Amino acid sequence: QVQLVESGGGSVQAGESLRLSCVASGITAGGNCMGWFRQAPGKEREGVAHIEMAFDITKYADSVKGRFTISRDNTKNTLYLQLNNVKPEDTAVYYCAARAGACSGWDMYYWGQGTQVAVSS
Repeated sequence: QVQLVESGGGSVQAGESLRLSCVASGITAGGNCMGWFRQAPGKEREGVAHIEMAFDITKYADSVKGRFTISRDNTKNTLYLQLNNVKPEDTAVYYCAARAGACSGWDMYYWGQGTQVAVSS
């Protein structure tokens, strides 16, 4: 049974930083694709970033390029998202996701329960 457990969300002010973590169990991080998605109130869920765990190949949404960094620690089966210079429009529930094998667009099979990020101006 695959489980993804996010942590690190909270309330911050615009311009500050935050780091989200996602611990995976039941799936080996190495060799798979993992990513972060977010859903703001009243909006569709959108992909934020994903990473090919074996090769460190990353992809970012245009809205977060240069501000957010996705990284992983395969020894800890943990995925991270570093959020820098956050903006009020980054306010959302952030979800960790994973799929076996290589990344394929933004398609994911497994999902965490989400962690809330709130950015005030």
